[in-house]
This record gives sequence, structure tokens and C-alpha cells, in this order.
Amino acid sequence: MKELNSLRNHLLIAMPAMADSWFASTVTYLCEHNDDGAMGIVLNKPLDIGFADICLQLDIDRLEHIRPTIFTGGPVSQEQGFILHREPGDWSSTMAVTESVQLTSSKDILRAMAQGRGPHDYLLALGYAGWSPGQLDQELRDNAWLTLEATPDLLFGQDYRDLYDIALSKLGISAEFLSSDAGHA
Repeated sequence: MKELNSLRNHLLIAMPAMADSWFASTVTYLCEHNDDGAMGIVLNKPLDIGFADICLQLDIDRLEHIRPTIFTGGPVSQEQGFILHREPGDWSSTMAVTESVQLTSSKDILRAMAQGRGPHDYLLALGYAGWSPGQLDQELRDNAWLTLEATPDLLFGQDYRDLYDIALSKLGISAEFLSSDAGHA
């Protein structure tokens, strides 16, 4: 896939036709999109698990006031943690998505976060959304998703409960006017 066609650093906004799927009303940040497939993190689907539980399970000491919301990043590898963050650091396993957005999956960033030394702007997720080669492209042709270029403010500056409506509004769309029916001219 040519880099110009990549949707890396874009948001996928679920269309109403996905109402009965795992991705209903989700906004997903694409960290990678190329000939090998696509990988993203769902930004607005919280889990009912606390940071204290994760730290306890991983034997990480934590400051009591550190309590980020944990999200389900997608239906794939839900036992694996991913931290989407702004500030670069010297973490063991980090992929730069853009100059200002990184994705880290190593325990060292969790230790730093638990002690208040990690990035200030971040999202912690368990699991990820993955697509095989060509799968996401077909879903886009089938009108399953709307796309929007991501900005740091959309990624880190919004309440996750409002993110779906905010992302749609950036496209000039209101959720109540979306239809689950698709048409092609």
C-alpha cells in the first residue's frame, strides 16, 4: 500500500450499521495501516478494571492517587497492555506513530506511570483492534467507518464519553442524522 493511502494517524468512527457489533459507537485510533493490515486502539470503551488491579497483578508499586481509566483497546490480545502517549520517553518497546504520538507496550512505562514519572498525556488500553491485509480497506468500501485525521486534542484532550459525538462534529455530522443504509452513486 502506498503511504499516501495509509490511514495511519486517523480515527475510525463506527457507522450505525455496526450497532450490534463489538465496535458499536467506537472511535479507534489507527497506529498502523499498510499492506500487512492495520492496527489500532479503541479510545472510548472503558473497562471495569482499575489501575490498582493491573499494578497488583504485575507487582508494580503505585502512588495511591494514580488512577487512570483503563480502556479495552480492541478484541485482540486483551491481556496485552498498550499505552498511547504524547511525550517520548526511553521505554523498552515504543513505536512512534507520528512525531507527537507514541505507542508503548512495555512494563517500564507502567512502572513510571504508577510513580507519577510517566507521560502526562496518555491512554492505557488492554488489547487492540487488528485487521488482516485488505480487510479494513474492504470495510471502508462497505461504509462501515468514517475517517478523520487525528489530532493530539482529539486523542488526549476529550472526555471519552463525548469522543464519538466530537469526532463526528469535526466532520460536520450529528449522530442522529447518520443512517445505517449505504448507497453508492
